[in-house]
Amino acid sequence: MKIGDITMKNPVVLAPMAGVCNPAFRLIAKEFGAGLVCAEMVSDKGILYENEKSLKMLYVDEREKPLSLQIFGGERESLVAAAKYVDKHTNADIIDINMGCPVPKITKCDAGAKWLLDPDKIYEMVAATVDAVQKPVTVKMRIGWDEDHIYAVKNAQAVERAGGAAVAVHGRTRVQMYEGTADWDIIGEVKKNVSIPVIGNGDISTPQEAKERLEKYGVDGVMIGRAALGNPWMLYRTVQYLQNGEIVPDPDAREKMNICMLHLDRLIEIKGENVAVREMRKHAAWYLKGLPKTGSVRNGVNQMTTRNDMNKLLFDYVDQLEMEESQQKIIS
Repeated sequence: MKIGDITMKNPVVLAPMAGVCNPAFRLIAKEFGAGLVCAEMVSDKGILYENEKSLKMLYVDEREKPLSLQIFGGERESLVAAAKYVDKHTNADIIDINMGCPVPKITKCDAGAKWLLDPDKIYEMVAATVDAVQKPVTVKMRIGWDEDHIYAVKNAQAVERAGGAAVAVHGRTRVQMYEGTADWDIIGEVKKNVSIPVIGNGDISTPQEAKERLEKYGVDGVMIGRAALGNPWMLYRTVQYLQNGEIVPDPDAREKMNICMLHLDRLIEIKGENVAVREMRKHAAWYLKGLPKTGSVRNGVNQMTTRNDMNKLLFDYVDQLEMEESQQKIIS
């Protein structure tokens, strides 16, 4: 898959999830094989006002590349100015515009999914951004605002006419938020009606589903979001399955906790131990998902305040699990 002059080694893309896709997790996703990783969205106003938190979110580790940095906003002047800043002052490869965020505090500012109601605005905003920057400009959008306002094809065509280099389409409306099922038939219609790359997003939870979506709907890439939370193996297993048809086994508990702690250590480098450990609580719960007898360790995770305590809790759990498994083998 190629976006502008940027070539990806495979069509597996990590979705830009708010509160998740910081450099610590993105680098893990890249190491697990993702062809493209996307950063969490950053406010255009935050960039222009040089808000410290917003500017820190623009950091890109060279090892993550190719990488897409996502910005959001509702006004042309500020969006274009923020895109220029990203273009000149970051080493991101792609600038992505968010047209999919369904959260009210974003849509009230005429940003995110609010754009979906107005193909003309999409054309004007994307065209102005493309004209102002050197990096390829892409769009992440939903299929529509609600079931009565599904303008996915028109909106994608507006992106293409404006010079957008690719479009990622999440198969839900804004009203659906993250509920219900993604409508891949509409994503397929988008692909049929534009010539720029189309990346499909929504309800991809297995490597087999990723391959089926690529083949059935003809999309150029698959974007994986929630299925990768605490589970970068989903990215690796998908890449392996697409490349050689092999289904790699799921990791065991020790392997999962090793990566969980790598994730935490990288977060600590970025945010300091105090903030990182608290932020890691949700990630640790995701890493524990699917493992047996996690009730007490999940409760414990939510009390953790230091790196060493988190490490001890997780590996005490692994040791206990392995001991029980080995006793079971002896008995049987």
